[in-house]
Amino acid sequence: MAGQKKKLEAELSEALIKLQRELIGRGPQETKTYIVQDMVIVRFKGVMTVEEKHLAGHKDGRKLVKEMRQVLREMYSNQFEEIVQKHTGCKVLSSHSDMSTKTGERIEIFVIDRNLEKDMTAD
Repeated sequence: MAGQKKKLEAELSEALIKLQRELIGRGPQETKTYIVQDMVIVRFKGVMTVEEKHLAGHKDGRKLVKEMRQVLREMYSNQFEEIVQKHTGCKVLSSHSDMSTKTGERIEIFVIDRNLEKDMTAD
């Protein structure tokens, strides 16, 4: 059911925004979640703070921002994965993250233990 999939994608977006606000003190400007086969892909827009944007204007600063964000992501990866597992009922097998200092976007990909998209459209 397409409606059920869109509802779950929206719920995941909201839960992940809430977690980021709790952990970092601010959330992204926009978040969109996509369930694609056995993956949950989340695109966060506008994630950089004013300070990070200033740093991103310099080569060493870009590296520093990416490293800091990667460390934070590793610290909180279990909490991100728990949200995906709770909302989807699927086990997260692995998760991956990257951030662009050029666009201020971050992508999160969660690989889950079954083709959730197929399960949701099988009805």
